[in-house]
Amino acid sequence: MTTPAKQKVVIVGAGPVGCLAALYAAARGDDVELYELRGDLRVPGTVPLNFTKSINLSLSHRGITALQGSNRRHVIKEILQEVVPIHGRMIHGRDDGKLWEAPQAYDVHGRNNYSADRGMLNNVFLNELERTPNIKLFFNHKLTGADFQANKAWFERRLPGEAPLPGSSGRVPEIEVDFDFLIGADGAHSATRYHMMKFARVDYEQEYIDTLWCEFRIPPSPTNDFLISPSHLHIWPGKEFMFIALPSVDKSFTCTLFAPASHYAQLERSTEDLLQSFDEHFPGVCPNLISPADLIAQFISNPHLPLISIKCAPHHYSSSVVIVGDAAHAVLPFYGQGLNAGLEDIQVLFDALDQHGVYNAHNADKASRAQARHSAFQAYTASRTADAHAINDLSRQNYVEMRWGVKQPLYRLRKQIEEALYHYLPSLGWQTQYTRVSFSSQRYSEIIDINRRQGRILSAVFGSTLLSALAMAGIYVWRQPTTKFISYIGLGNTLRGFFTGASSI
Repeated sequence: MTTPAKQKVVIVGAGPVGCLAALYAAARGDDVELYELRGDLRVPGTVPLNFTKSINLSLSHRGITALQGSNRRHVIKEILQEVVPIHGRMIHGRDDGKLWEAPQAYDVHGRNNYSADRGMLNNVFLNELERTPNIKLFFNHKLTGADFQANKAWFERRLPGEAPLPGSSGRVPEIEVDFDFLIGADGAHSATRYHMMKFARVDYEQEYIDTLWCEFRIPPSPTNDFLISPSHLHIWPGKEFMFIALPSVDKSFTCTLFAPASHYAQLERSTEDLLQSFDEHFPGVCPNLISPADLIAQFISNPHLPLISIKCAPHHYSSSVVIVGDAAHAVLPFYGQGLNAGLEDIQVLFDALDQHGVYNAHNADKASRAQARHSAFQAYTASRTADAHAINDLSRQNYVEMRWGVKQPLYRLRKQIEEALYHYLPSLGWQTQYTRVSFSSQRYSEIIDINRRQGRILSAVFGSTLLSALAMAGIYVWRQPTTKFISYIGLGNTLRGFFTGASSI
């Protein structure tokens, strides 16, 4: 039987998602070329595209499952040696002048996520790519054009400090690259997506939410230990804004202030406003964890950056190009699923390529293989678009929960009820939304439908409980002097608000 000719796969973007795509393609025998706009990300002087240190990433079940699909156990082992297990949230506050903290476990069975450094992930991946003979890496290459009908792409190569050729009007000569198919993993401001939209009828929605973020750092203790619990994502909720902290393996915490632009404008007025705001809204951070001088210095020197949300469809054009990760669905960071959704994209994409026979021997000729690839890309888009939009919506909703809902009694009540049902009556199949998102590979779009159904059931149960309580109160009022009627009406209103409000969180 004829052996299929090797495909040439070009990948744009050498972040974790692009690197995993290269490993999946190489494992199937493809010749892979990976092009990265920046310099080698393992070099300390390489400046990230957002001109700041990257916020810590959350690695959960989906991401790890996708990594396992690369069949490189040593890579997973190396990554898991450089992460910090996170078992839940730690909510911080202050009442009557006293600081308090309250843990909220992620899962009743003790499962956990991992706090991972983006730089570490890139280093591990790139080292593995260099060891793989059918993968070539090209840094400092900018995608400047693509013809997805002729399957050609053009890149500018410019090394730092390299001067343009005389008479070139400042332009760097382009190189032309042929491919069988191209994978765009080049982030929210994707050049691949931009050029794909010239060929495909892409519905595109981009939004900058009214929230900026700035990074801070809590250093290790003088004895080189964690200053606060390393097993939690720490949250200081502030209703319209919040401060969070994630542990790093060096015993520090990477922290982020999320707040509306108007709040940042207020903090920028003076250092006194900054310190006063932190003392009022994020008690215990300064001076206990970050000194006033460091807080001011970090707020001034670290950029205040926007948050972008992107939805688009389709995620491919013909048999020649497909987009993954933030290029296809930039999501807000509030569910910790951006990285995991991107890694899962690769697993779903190559599962589709396998299922449609792209790597089968009977598709040895170029035309039949292209047709199989087209069908696979269509299946990938049909499946992944719904899930990409779903996790986008879930991430947006979770911001409200993190900055405010986690402190509310109704949120805690529903969480406790759902966790009790999950723990003591597993045959019901009841799980919290967070458990399904973070500790399973269930489709995001299905999770939304299931959570709505569970919400309706809980509302019905709460409603029945409310009616029973009001009926009992009514009988009691009928038997008691009418002077107490007002107080029982107040009790009924309280119960009504307590139960019916739960479904809105």
